[in-house]
Amino acid sequence: MRTPAPDAVDEITLDADGIPLSGLIAHARSGPPRAVVVSVHGGGMRAGYFDSRVRPGLSLLDLGAGLGYTVLAIDRAGYGSSASPLPRGQTLMQQASTLHAALASFADTHDTGAGLFLVAHSNGGKLALAAAADARGDALLGLDISGLGSRLAVRTDQLPGQNGHGDWRRHWGPLRLYPPDAFRQGRHLISPVPELEAQEGPLWPRMYPHIARRVRIPVRFTFAEQEQWWRFDDEALEALRRPLAAPRTVIDLQPDAGHNLSLGWAARTYHLKALGFLEDCLLARDAAPPERRARPLSGAVRVP
Repeated sequence: MRTPAPDAVDEITLDADGIPLSGLIAHARSGPPRAVVVSVHGGGMRAGYFDSRVRPGLSLLDLGAGLGYTVLAIDRAGYGSSASPLPRGQTLMQQASTLHAALASFADTHDTGAGLFLVAHSNGGKLALAAAADARGDALLGLDISGLGSRLAVRTDQLPGQNGHGDWRRHWGPLRLYPPDAFRQGRHLISPVPELEAQEGPLWPRMYPHIARRVRIPVRFTFAEQEQWWRFDDEALEALRRPLAAPRTVIDLQPDAGHNLSLGWAARTYHLKALGFLEDCLLARDAAPPERRARPLSGAVRVP
């Protein structure tokens, strides 16, 4: 296997049962990866959402690779290279199946270390939960989700749709929370929301409990202090936590941040906390009795 250059972020395309999923990858710099962090972008964005280069230290790919993880940022089905073969996108459950196929293909040819851990934003968080609810989801180490709740703070007709991105200010919050160049980079990341994804958007509050009760791995939710799409009052947080079958659920508030956390000044702080939760998941796995340890990803190989 080719040895990547230090600090390199490369383009990658995964085969998901014939569907090409494009993305970005940063290989662990210190030898074989301790685990693989799979980052999943939100609606109307691309994989580069997690690779902000407008200021040093904001990129999850750069940070994770430096801490010994391989970081794989995927363009979800209907975005990037799969936009042409999937012009309408996919439903959430179809996306979950596609993601599992892509990750199995990746594990066949890459060292996955201790396993796979999903870091997801907004609509990508819906996919992360749906993937964890799938029977194959128990092989994942855990989920870290930002910008997603289960109770809307807006009317359903205000949600981002296929023909627009809703009230763009809700994506950002106060502009002081972002480096000035973040908005120029953000324009290059914007992509149309696929039709099927837009149609399902208003249904999430009803879909969530049915998905959550099948999630059996640790989950952490982060709400930006200036989150404007989702409620995060005590009642809403209890409704978010109650249906989950996860062995551990953490809910955090990130100060000085808006919805697009990984593009803001708070990106490094949030990413460090997300990787800290991964460390907690690894610790729990290592300290668990043998019969309770997580199964490895089906098809995973250890590449010397």
